Amino acid sequence: MKTFKNILVAVDFNEAVGELMSYAESIAEKFGAKIWVVHVAAPDPDFVGFDTGPQYIRDMRADELRDEHKELQQIRDMFIGKNIESDALLIQGSTVETVLEEAKKLKADMLIVGTHTHSFFYNLFAESVSVELFKNSEIPVLSIPIEEEK
Repeated sequence: MKTFKNILVAVDFNEAVGELMSYAESIAEKFGAKIWVVHVAAPDPDFVGFDTGPQYIRDMRADELRDEHKELQQIRDMFIGKNIESDALLIQGSTVETVLEEAKKLKADMLIVGTHTHSFFYNLFAESVSVELFKNSEIPVLSIPIEEEK
């Protein structure tokens, strides 16, 4: 039987995050695994760099990233018990590639993601992040269906 030592949970800031954390916590308790709560923030626009772009835009983006990281830490603290080792990481980049790269770096044994339900036509024309993760992941992916608020 496969054991899990590092579980990566890819989260978006939505109301379903508690459900994802519940699954992660349950599996982590069973196997004594560490939970890595990861959110991929949008990459900086090309015009915002260390040497270019107005300072106020760089400052504004830095504030946004600080706020997102603080929110991510609050999610971890709210949903993961103190008896489970966990960490919250905010990383910038392209979502699918960044999650897969981070899973490798952290030696993750399992990836947990939420899957949004969409209409047939939406699914026909748009590849979702979770589908791309399924296609490209080298580790097991646990997909938790997320119902959209109506």
